[in-house]
Amino acid sequence: MRGLGTTRDPRGAAGTLRSSADGAPGGARATAAPVYVISVAAELAGVHPQTLRVYERKGLLDPSRTRGGSRRFSERDLARLRRIQDLTAAGLNLEGVRRVLELESEVARLRDELERTRAEALETIDRIHRHYRRDLVPFDASPVPYAPASQRGI
Repeated sequence: MRGLGTTRDPRGAAGTLRSSADGAPGGARATAAPVYVISVAAELAGVHPQTLRVYERKGLLDPSRTRGGSRRFSERDLARLRRIQDLTAAGLNLEGVRRVLELESEVARLRDELERTRAEALETIDRIHRHYRRDLVPFDASPVPYAPASQRGI
């Protein structure tokens, strides 16, 4: 039942089960809005609530907290939980999962940095080319015909 979630209308009545391409309930993209209590998040993920507590203690999940200290899980937390489940199903232990998630986060950060650097480089190149165009003076001289030295009398 992974990828399915119960949606609610604005009045809070239970909706139907729907899913999106990224597994977020209701066809929405994974958001950071903390909306699910631990029991609902565990049920949506198909795990015991204690598993979520263990994952939090190990640093794999970081749910938001209410003023009273209750955990609240977001769609983004559930997407991360699904990634943790995929990695553990592939045979990784929790330390391996933590390291993979850390490396994936670093790769994403580096890709963003590379994209920004590329954009800055392209902007710098464009600025330099515009500067060259201002410095160039059109030159429209007729070419001088070539005459061998024997014809020029040399």
